[in-house]
Amino acid sequence: MHVQEWLDTVPAAAVYAVVALVIGLESLGVPLPGEIVLVSAALLSSQHGGVNPVVLGACATAGAVVGDSIGYAIGRKGGRPLLAWLGAKFPRHFSEGHVATAERSFEKWGMWAVFFGRFVALLRIFAGPLAGVLHMPYWKFLTANLLGGIAWAGGTTAVIYYVGVVAESWLKRFSWLGLVLAVLIGLTSMLVIKRKAKRAAHESAEAKTDAEPAVAAE
Repeated sequence: MHVQEWLDTVPAAAVYAVVALVIGLESLGVPLPGEIVLVSAALLSSQHGGVNPVVLGACATAGAVVGDSIGYAIGRKGGRPLLAWLGAKFPRHFSEGHVATAERSFEKWGMWAVFFGRFVALLRIFAGPLAGVLHMPYWKFLTANLLGGIAWAGGTTAVIYYVGVVAESWLKRFSWLGLVLAVLIGLTSMLVIKRKAKRAAHESAEAKTDAEPAVAAE
């Protein structure tokens, strides 16, 4: 079912709750289409007087920040075994290559990996748990998490809302284009991450192969 059509059938309070819940669970580490739900709800708010874009943006931001924080706590407590378990349960999202790519991003960018990761589909799922596993200081994580949540959730809501207001008559007939655009952006970022993950996995395999003769020689 079309996401926006479904959201249009429920009360405004339920729209806020669904957006906050889906984004919160995605940020916690559960692979869910948070970006698609947010874009659909923001577009709905531009055409539906009952859905307030300010409240929607606040709920999306709260879901992102709280979800990431819970993910951080779980990752800090679960450690590496948690990543191994997630890899077994969700191999498409938490494979060894994806984890290696995310770790390299954290090592290179630190807290900014959390901030910019909010704008990339797969890193959005990784950011909280991985920051906890790597024992990033919580104040750094919270700062980047809060800023990233406001920029991504609030910014996306504002942009889609104003686009909907300006082009309301056009979007009533072609509202699906907003979803298609969100999906294309998500797929593109996912393909880039997958490509990097495969490269990281290949490099890791080569490193292990090179290390074996050295061990045998000893």
